[in-house]
Amino acid sequence: MYAIIETGGKQYWVTPGEILHVDRISAKEGEEVNFKALWSASEDSSEAGKTEAKVTAEVVRHLRGPKIIVFRKKTKKAYEKASGSRQELTEIKVKAIA
Repeated sequence: MYAIIETGGKQYWVTPGEILHVDRISAKEGEEVNFKALWSASEDSSEAGKTEAKVTAEVVRHLRGPKIIVFRKKTKKAYEKASGSRQELTEIKVKAIA
């Protein structure tokens, strides 16, 4: 069984037992969170495309992603500027799709 969920303005294809990183969620580590499935399907082809499925996931930990460096330069102007940022992420483990 698999489903497509939306969180943080992005859509993810998930299966039970999968671990993935999503934008920061305001839930504590160890808590369960529920997502509404935009689309779901199972091995039985008659249930494909159902949208009333609910995805249950557990928050494993909060972390920060890798540093992304932004470098700006204007040629012939002696202008250079570098900055960076790290995305706040949450690692979740999908428990069940019901």
